[in-house]
Amino acid sequence: MEAEQVIQPLLRASNPSHSLEECLQFLIEASKTDSGCSDLASKADILPSLLALLRLLPYPSSRHHLNLSLKVLRNLCAGETRNQEAFVDHNGSLVISELLDSAIGDVETVRFGLQVLANVVVMGENRQRDVWLHFFPEKFLSIAKMRRRETCDPLCMIMYVCYDGSSSSEIASQLCSDDGLNVIAETLRTSSSGGSVEDYWLKLLVSRLCVEGDSFPALFSKLGNETFTIEQAFLLRMFSDIANERLKEVSIPKDTAHFVLRLLRQSLEVFDFVSAEKTELPTGSAVIDVIGYSLVIIRDACAGGSLEELKNANNDSGGGGNVEMLLSSGLIELLLDLLRKLEPPTTIKKALKQSSSSSSSRKPCPYRGFRRDIVAVIGNCAYKRKEVQDEIRERDGLFLMLQQCVTDDENPFLREWGLWGVRNLLEGNEENQKVVAELEMQGSVDVPQLREIGLRVEIDPITSRPKLVNDTT
Repeated sequence: MEAEQVIQPLLRASNPSHSLEECLQFLIEASKTDSGCSDLASKADILPSLLALLRLLPYPSSRHHLNLSLKVLRNLCAGETRNQEAFVDHNGSLVISELLDSAIGDVETVRFGLQVLANVVVMGENRQRDVWLHFFPEKFLSIAKMRRRETCDPLCMIMYVCYDGSSSSEIASQLCSDDGLNVIAETLRTSSSGGSVEDYWLKLLVSRLCVEGDSFPALFSKLGNETFTIEQAFLLRMFSDIANERLKEVSIPKDTAHFVLRLLRQSLEVFDFVSAEKTELPTGSAVIDVIGYSLVIIRDACAGGSLEELKNANNDSGGGGNVEMLLSSGLIELLLDLLRKLEPPTTIKKALKQSSSSSSSRKPCPYRGFRRDIVAVIGNCAYKRKEVQDEIRERDGLFLMLQQCVTDDENPFLREWGLWGVRNLLEGNEENQKVVAELEMQGSVDVPQLREIGLRVEIDPITSRPKLVNDTT
């Protein structure tokens, strides 16, 4: 008798002679259009009957009818306020939660259930709180542990919309808590298995929590312990993509930038520089990708802003911006040491006719573009920063940087980054200009590229010393 009472409103909306399956199929088609959805919303007993049906039908024996019911519910809640309100008023989140508890591991049923919730949460804070209350953290974590892309995307959408739409800090603080980061970590493991960092909703979550927020170190640590993992490299790659895309919009938190520098040091310590890859990032090697993406993130963190921004950073009572913090942590010394340990660029090797045995003490680049990325960081740090210009000169790094102004088969655009770096090292720094001019006059270096950055060497008529001047020819 109960089953008939539940089904009758649904049959009246379709055709009283229909079977349950025919009825549900009719409702699925009718609810696909705005007008059809609005018409069904005007029948106040449709949505409560669907929720009652979901509770009444046993899983897994009625799996097919349950999935059809979820499809109808999904369509009804897509942009229709009356249905979304009815869903909350009739404990829809609890009904879906109980069903998914039974169906956990069933990708199709869980996906349909998540799609219902996703359509509910997009239209208001009270709906978001209702879903969050019934699913965070245990239910979200169970779904995330299914490790399926089909369920990962709607799960991330639900979490992001709840996080972004809440006017209170409660949902945000819970998502950034240990329980919340456990869920995000599981979704990252799922996404990393596919290799793409373009999962839209997951990327939005990482952007808000890790690039704008300060959750990156904690989330990174949840993806591995003593040795670097593919999942950690994947998170760094996604972080790097986001930071590069939003270079002008956001500034990476200081603690995060310092953490990334620490990752770079740690990964360099464990890498043997023997098992180098001849491919660009990502290479598939966790430790090499951690090295590479850490370096790229630091490169973008050090990308020079306007002169006013640089002045503000230098006058910051808190100790300056990211660049100043990284510089005070020994970044330049680390990068110059790395450059010195590497084999020379291919152009210089060919010119010197070096054999492999004569350069055996030098290390190959871990990946294609490694040298270029080091030079890029140095060039960005030197932009309008005299203390960096001076430090590189004092560490005998000018000659080393001049050697990077060449083409290199293993480092695309090395020459362009090298010229950028040298220009920044010489701009407004007479001591550096003097050193470079003397090196060229002595024949220590042959730098025709100086003309490309608007400089040439001439003899000062008063001191009889070489100096760099603007090339106006």
